[in-house]
Amino acid sequence: MSRMMSAASPLEQIQRRTGVSVSSRSKASGKDAKTHARARRSLSAKDRQELKRILREPMDFIDNAAFYEPDAEEKIYREAPDIQKPDTSWYHPVMDSLTATSKTPKQSTQVLLSAAEERVLFLQFNYARHRVRKVQIELNGHDPAPEQAEDILRWNRKAEQMREQIANTNLALVLAMAKRTRMSEVDFADLVSEGNMALLRAVDKFDCGRGFKFSTYACRAILKAFSRQGMKLSKYRQRFPADFDPKLERSDYHEKRRASHEEDCAEEVKSIVMANRANLSSIERTVIHHRFGIDVDNHTPLTLEQVGQIIGVTKERVRQIQNKALEKIRIELEEKFLTRKIEEEGEGAEPSIEDLIVADAAAEARV
Repeated sequence: MSRMMSAASPLEQIQRRTGVSVSSRSKASGKDAKTHARARRSLSAKDRQELKRILREPMDFIDNAAFYEPDAEEKIYREAPDIQKPDTSWYHPVMDSLTATSKTPKQSTQVLLSAAEERVLFLQFNYARHRVRKVQIELNGHDPAPEQAEDILRWNRKAEQMREQIANTNLALVLAMAKRTRMSEVDFADLVSEGNMALLRAVDKFDCGRGFKFSTYACRAILKAFSRQGMKLSKYRQRFPADFDPKLERSDYHEKRRASHEEDCAEEVKSIVMANRANLSSIERTVIHHRFGIDVDNHTPLTLEQVGQIIGVTKERVRQIQNKALEKIRIELEEKFLTRKIEEEGEGAEPSIEDLIVADAAAEARV
């Protein structure tokens, strides 16, 4: 018995102590776990984050019968013709005008794809997503093996490259439609941004197996995006209007107060002239009376030349006499009337600049 115990292997001794059977498969799985750990350590932090994002949701793709043919990858990628990549150096949608050194769409090389070329690009794009989805189904919620993680990242990068190539080829379509769309309430840069997002969504949803051109499908998607953006902005402005609306004014108190103040100042100026409280000379009073129609028969103001003919001087001399008389009236108005009026409204308050300006305007325009 002692010999049998001593002849027992370490594995059997563990089984007897714990009552748990350890198979050769368990040892192999332990080696695989170490391999997986080393593979995870080999992935960069950016790759691990990208892998986590990809596995979070099922990969969406447009299915096609060509994906299930023998040697599908060989036919879709290696036997496919080379397609020219677009030049996007000219693309500056938010600039008011293109500079002299920058290219325009006509000057740069424009890539116009045929229906056959579009089919090649979309088959490559959706096949790459199909391969990512295939690995997701195999995992069934479990952590990927090192080879599976590499496949997921490789095929996802391939899908993103094809998606970017298709979108860059059709950037001019978005820009042209944004320029032709008449939506004054939507900013041009916002319109282009919304169109680009619609273009990317159209790339994800386009089925090349139906035989249509991608531009036909993308145009309808972009126009719908423009319409939704306009309706969204219209609803927003109805709730939060930013333009001036007289109905939103709380009160017209300041306008009424200003009008009343001007009338009071005009009446006070007329009283100053009639009572001659500003100590005007006889010539100055004559000029003021005729120039502003105060205390005359027809109450019609005369011109400088007409007043000059009455008193026998030139019109420039009449202007000088008028300005000197108005200065005396202004001083009298500020020292007596405005000071008293402000003291009535608030003790110790000094005349504001606005009151003085109003008084000057009233003295010159409403005498």
